[in-house]
Amino acid sequence: QVQLVESGGGLVQPGGSLRVTCTASGIPFSDSIMNWYRQAPGKERELVAGISSFGVTIFLADSVQGRFTISRDNAKNTVYLQMNSLKPEDTAKYTCNMFSNRKAYWGQGTQVTVSS
Repeated sequence: QVQLVESGGGLVQPGGSLRVTCTASGIPFSDSIMNWYRQAPGKERELVAGISSFGVTIFLADSVQGRFTISRDNAKNTVYLQMNSLKPEDTAKYTCNMFSNRKAYWGQGTQVTVSS
C-alpha cells in the first residue's frame, strides 16, 4: 500500500520560514518524480515545485521563485519543501504528489498558515 505522509506545517509569521516534509512508503521512491502542490480556500490547486528522481528541480512556480526550495533524500524516501520569506498569500494546504510508473499518488496534506 502506497503512503505519502506530510509533516511540518503550522502557523508562522510573515517573513518566517518553515520546512514541510513528505515521506513515502510502499513504493520505490528513487525512480519517482516528486511534486508539491498547494490549495488555498476558494482557489484551485496549484503546482508549487517539482523535482526529478535525480534531485534536479524541474519546476518552481513564479510566485515562490527565490523563496522556496525543493529537495529530496532518496535514502530516506523523503522530499522536502523549504519555504523562506513566507507571505500571507502562501497560506494553503500543501500536498505531496508522487509520479511513478505512470501513476500518481497523493498525500493527505499539511496546513501552512502565514499570519501575524
